[in-house]
Amino acid sequence: MITGKTRVTGIMGHPLGHSLSPIMHNAAFRSLGMDWIYVPFPVKPENLKAAVEGLRALGVEGVNVTIPHKEAVLEYIDDIHGTAALIGAVNTLKFDDGTVRGYNTDASGCLRALEEVTSVEGSSVLILGAGGAARACAFQLAEKGASDITILNRTPEKARLLAEDMADKLGFEASYGGYELIQGSVKSADILIDTTPVGMHPHTDDRPLVGAELMHEGLVVHDFVYNPQRTVLLREAERASAIPVSGIRMLLYQGVEAFRIWTGRDPPLDVMEDALKRVLNRD
Repeated sequence: MITGKTRVTGIMGHPLGHSLSPIMHNAAFRSLGMDWIYVPFPVKPENLKAAVEGLRALGVEGVNVTIPHKEAVLEYIDDIHGTAALIGAVNTLKFDDGTVRGYNTDASGCLRALEEVTSVEGSSVLILGAGGAARACAFQLAEKGASDITILNRTPEKARLLAEDMADKLGFEASYGGYELIQGSVKSADILIDTTPVGMHPHTDDRPLVGAELMHEGLVVHDFVYNPQRTVLLREAERASAIPVSGIRMLLYQGVEAFRIWTGRDPPLDVMEDALKRVLNRD
């Protein structure tokens, strides 16, 4: 039961109809017997500043930040955790006695999901997309010893800016370009990470940027889309004897870290995962 003592967390973005974060976090709160709740806060870009100030004033404990606010929200944060400042994107806010603190849990979520199936150190990585999640992943993998990283984006200029930022902050020289370079880049990659929304519900039949004919056996294919669980990209990976990594893994692990930041407690990973799978299987 929600009372005046219930502590509030949530997710801020636009649109939010696809988000499953409320389901997994609320399942974790119930499992631990915590008087907490996680709710969606739809926020249009023009209302971002007012939203952050409003959440601070209302005493909300913290929120996740998703598309399209992960980079723009930096302007309204008082204290940015080291990793988030380096990446230049935030996906988690904590409201701490009037101070807005920003974190990036996408980075650790991406790494943990990949390291379940492969070692990042010494790997050649291809990243599709250049938004906030791509930034987090690129910086994290560069720091963890990837041998080379290629960033391809529909707008090559955005990929170039990300690569230049990595060079300035890490001294890591990433390659970049447009999607016309996909074919050659996939051939030499050990890990393919698709951070784009291609194949996301309800557009589940959209053709992925990379098909089985371009993949090779043993290629690790991580799709950030988690609804549906088996995206067209992951089915193509299976067809090519590549190694599929579901977006659910990334969603879970970034959520686990956000939960710790807000509550200081470790959430029940199995409960969160079961809650997600029940909903996705039902759909």
